[in-house]
Amino acid sequence: MHPDQPTAAPLRVVLAEDSVLLREGLVGLLERFGHRVVAAVGDAGALRAAVAEHAPDLVVTDVRMPPGQADEGLRAAVELREARPGLPVLVLSQYVQRSYAADLLDSGDGSGVGYLLKDRVGQIEDFLTAVATVADGGTVVDPEVVRQLIGRRRDPLARLTPREREVLALMAEGRSNAAICRELVVTEAAVSKHIGNILAKLDLPPAEQSHRRVLAVLTFLRG
Repeated sequence: MHPDQPTAAPLRVVLAEDSVLLREGLVGLLERFGHRVVAAVGDAGALRAAVAEHAPDLVVTDVRMPPGQADEGLRAAVELREARPGLPVLVLSQYVQRSYAADLLDSGDGSGVGYLLKDRVGQIEDFLTAVATVADGGTVVDPEVVRQLIGRRRDPLARLTPREREVLALMAEGRSNAAICRELVVTEAAVSKHIGNILAKLDLPPAEQSHRRVLAVLTFLRG
């Protein structure tokens, strides 16, 4: 595809990206090639509202967005696909957010969905081809995304040290941080550090602390 050649099938696109410069750049790029960006928003709530209002042909969204800068964009994409099966969604992010990426790629039998890493999109043509493929019901996934998802499914607990497994086992018993301190004869600061490492290694995004503990315990029980 020549850089100045318009696309043959114009799309109505809702774009969600919290970086103003990148958002405006993507709007300009998509419109340069004949697409119409019906809404360009900067948070997950506005993304949901825009899709409800405009019923677009395609959603292009980042993963980490306000208010939490965790996985709001990706969670919104999964919810939108559940509410509107077949809605084409292309995730364009710097991160592989494994906690919801698999849910997105599994939705709708994997049709009309894509997950690209910003730093690995080498050519404008590659991005435009991905846009067209996903909008047409195809699937486009960066190989690095696939690699990380496969690694996660093997054994999410394999990355934990023996001490971190001990702490997680005690968390699964419902022990508080203070109770874990007494059981292991360590300081509360040490327990907090172990828990932080556990949450990071299990790829649990920043969120309300008790919710992350529950997710960690569920991962332990499934393992």
